[in-house]
Amino acid sequence: MNEPLMSLQNLTRTFDTRGGRIVAVDNVSFDLHKGDILCLVGESGSGKTTVARMAGGMLKPSLGKVLFEGRDINAMGKDDFKSYRQAVQIIHQDPYASLNPVQTIGEIIRAPLLHHKLVKGRREATQRVAELLELVDLSPAENYIGKYPHQLSGGQRQRVSIARAMTLNPRMIIADEAVSMVDVSTRVSLLNTMLKLSNELGVTFMFITHDLSVVKYFGWEGRVGVMYVGKLVERGRTPNLIGRSLHPYTRALAAAIPEADPDLTRSKEKLQLRSLDIPNLNALPSGCVFHPRCPYWVEGLCDVKSPPLVDVGNGREVACHVVVRNIQEGGNGRDLAPTSEELRTSSAAD
Repeated sequence: MNEPLMSLQNLTRTFDTRGGRIVAVDNVSFDLHKGDILCLVGESGSGKTTVARMAGGMLKPSLGKVLFEGRDINAMGKDDFKSYRQAVQIIHQDPYASLNPVQTIGEIIRAPLLHHKLVKGRREATQRVAELLELVDLSPAENYIGKYPHQLSGGQRQRVSIARAMTLNPRMIIADEAVSMVDVSTRVSLLNTMLKLSNELGVTFMFITHDLSVVKYFGWEGRVGVMYVGKLVERGRTPNLIGRSLHPYTRALAAAIPEADPDLTRSKEKLQLRSLDIPNLNALPSGCVFHPRCPYWVEGLCDVKSPPLVDVGNGREVACHVVVRNIQEGGNGRDLAPTSEELRTSSAAD
């Protein structure tokens, strides 16, 4: 296989707070090749945005490396790092805050073109701005070039953010919750625009989201990494992972995906977690960090030993003692029985 475009190797990031040192990202590794779509999914506080910031060169890891075309980005000289930052662009979550309110759309997109000398003069820059606006379906471009961000809708502003990210002909885009602040109909349109960039221009995407239904639409041909409290707990091809989730946390996320068909909704797996509370990063539980919420946890194992990410075949990796043991014993990783405590809880609820 060709060398990865980007490789994250054993990334760990800690922060010192008043409550003590917290581990926001714990030993995360994965590769992205040209044209890949990798979605990182998890609840707020899972560490996915911190991973994105380290991959984008905005935050240095406490341990581990970010390699771009085989080179450690945090060991690059000034010129090489500048080239890397041109090749890897970022689309931020909030289109209201990421665009300069006193510049017109034309000025916002024209600035990087002129700064990096990608065009010869303002006339060529304006022509390129029009092409980029057309690329992200802001058409006709002349209707938008002279407007200010406050004159556009949220979806239109995010399209401008995408157009700005494309000014430097990036090879990879990190989209951090890029569609979470727009309505559903606009969300689908924006996802289609980014899929066009992936399919037609071969742009690699690292897509950060908390919503598996968005992953199901945007990343169906790609891969998913599921994060929980700083750790990767499951990783695999999107259809396999969403269709047959293995880790109990992923199964809970998949069960929450809304379905248009009421019969499908009624027939979906309903996984009852032991708790809805996410652990405090200043006081993480021992062993598997998910065990206080897991209906399948095993006392003396899950609360003692942290599970490694294990390859269980078919391009799937999972960090769960119970699932891995079930597969090794000939099971499918899903035919698990809840603990006696969970059975008592369920009976009491009934």
